[in-house]
Amino acid sequence: MRRRDLLGSAIATAALPAAGQSPGADRSPNPTTRPIPKTGERIPAVGLGTWLTFDLPISDVDGLARRRDVLERFFAGGGRLVDSSPMYGHAEAVLGELLARPEPRLFSATKVWTPGTGYGVSQIRRSMSLWRLSRVDLMQVHNLLNWRGHLKTLREGQEQGRWRYIGVTTSHGRAHDEVRAILRAERIDFLQITYSPADRSAEPLLELAAERGVAVIVNRPFDGGALLSRLARTPLPPLARELGCDSWAAAVLKWEIAHPAVTCAIPATTDPAHCTENMQALRGVLPDARQRVALLRAMAPAVG
Repeated sequence: MRRRDLLGSAIATAALPAAGQSPGADRSPNPTTRPIPKTGERIPAVGLGTWLTFDLPISDVDGLARRRDVLERFFAGGGRLVDSSPMYGHAEAVLGELLARPEPRLFSATKVWTPGTGYGVSQIRRSMSLWRLSRVDLMQVHNLLNWRGHLKTLREGQEQGRWRYIGVTTSHGRAHDEVRAILRAERIDFLQITYSPADRSAEPLLELAAERGVAVIVNRPFDGGALLSRLARTPLPPLARELGCDSWAAAVLKWEIAHPAVTCAIPATTDPAHCTENMQALRGVLPDARQRVALLRAMAPAVG
């Protein structure tokens, strides 16, 4: 998705909580945002994934408190988009519990994940009930499962105002040929796909999504955590600090969201401190094309 002209600088002002309102709050202005091509609505370029990380029983009081802290730091740091799925075990129920009080900054994104078109309708209804939402911002077909049948349902729900945007997802670098066909033939608003310095195979699809006016959500931005584990043995380069990054996590996210096709990256974590590091990527300047190459070169020992 090359859309430098469409995205412009991708820096916009967003209101943040007052000082002291939440741990990890960043009081600096102007978090990095990206426009959704269909409407021009801007959303912060770092979101929050919930795969594995929010799958715990509601009865786990200590676990819920830790996830609540993650969410508080996420929103305090300027985040909005939270992504989940029925595939993620208890994650939707946990989000509904932790977001029981209306969160005006939330951009909700979930999915339908079932082979049956008819059951998909019931599954979506259950997901919205678990989230405790009457309307979802983004409804997606998870990992392209029965995407033809579910896209019909999603378009009907969009026309009825049950959700604002629709899309499809894939992960682990799979099904790129099928994604290419969908982008060329179907009317969708979002594509969620795996992309990171460790897996750049989706770059041609990012370009195509940009041409088709489709927003891109990056999943597995840290290669399931393996990339950061490998980078822990590599010194953070001076360039990262020049870009305002105190951690490899922030530097990697900045590298990803600086791609002009990327709308939002959705790292997942159970660690509030890691969430604060991730949200740092919304602050300061993004690397330009030359600096992205330099950052990738600095990551070479970890990405090959």
